[in-house]
Amino acid sequence: MKQVAALAGVGIKTVSRVINGEPNVSAATIAKVTDAARALDYQPDLHAGNLRRADGRSRTLGLLVGSVSNPFSGAVHRAVEEAALERGVAVFASSLDDDPTREEQSVSAFLRRRVDGLILTTISPSQGYLSSEIRRGTPVVFVDREPSGVTADSVVSDNAAGASLAVRHLLGHGHRRIAYLGDRGDIQTARERRRGFLEELGRAGVATSSIPVVDDLHDEATTFDALLGLLSSDDPPTAVFSAQNLVTIGAIRALRARDLHHSVALVGFDDVPLADLLEPGVTVVAQNPQRIGQLAAERVFARLDGDTTPGARHIVPTRLIVRGSGEIDART
Repeated sequence: MKQVAALAGVGIKTVSRVINGEPNVSAATIAKVTDAARALDYQPDLHAGNLRRADGRSRTLGLLVGSVSNPFSGAVHRAVEEAALERGVAVFASSLDDDPTREEQSVSAFLRRRVDGLILTTISPSQGYLSSEIRRGTPVVFVDREPSGVTADSVVSDNAAGASLAVRHLLGHGHRRIAYLGDRGDIQTARERRRGFLEELGRAGVATSSIPVVDDLHDEATTFDALLGLLSSDDPPTAVFSAQNLVTIGAIRALRARDLHHSVALVGFDDVPLADLLEPGVTVVAQNPQRIGQLAAERVFARLDGDTTPGARHIVPTRLIVRGSGEIDART
């Protein structure tokens, strides 16, 4: 704060008032302090006296997941908390909601609280805004999606390979007209699953130009409407690959609304709650969010313990869980 005050040409108390958003500070002064703080890459230390320990650690981690309401995110969150608890570390968690503004706001909030490390799911085109923090030695591990603009550890599923696995399974049951229901195109995992889907069809000699592909689905309602439209077309699909767990739920509802859940095959990417209790059970390509969260926490703590090896991509395998919906043969 002394450095910010000196650069801005104001007193330390004025810097404190600006940082804390107190009233009766002129716009010109706020601008000078803000510019100085940005130039010095200053992050205010909230409750520093209570949080800091003799070793300079706050015993906290910042965790940004897709959405705490999503079962995948919840499993990642729980795994990180379990690993952190063993070390007496608390976890601050927030939802990304695939909003770039929310991403940077959440990361900024974590850093203001001087967390010891960050575990992040991101959506922004670049995470270059974290470069200075990484240079200062703050461990940053990216989960579910790889970073852009910085080099750091990431823990991800092999999304393209998982989608290929689903397609091979459906092809093995005689399907050639397989609909693709995908997440938003600006999400890295969605692009990788789409790529794996189309490339596997191409390898099998299936003309991908005739395959129904619907992107930019992000919830049950939009998926429900999209699949109903495909099922009502002149050349409906005999099978469906749903590339995200909420999309899978929308697909299940649409197939059941048309009483086609026993005649149109379905394979989803990522497991869904109660999938094994439906009739037929839902075949999925399952990720391992528990292992993703566990490995992400391991990488953060390894960095805090002194690991200085270059950041690396850690891949957690997917697996096909056969339950019935993906084993419906194509109609002849």
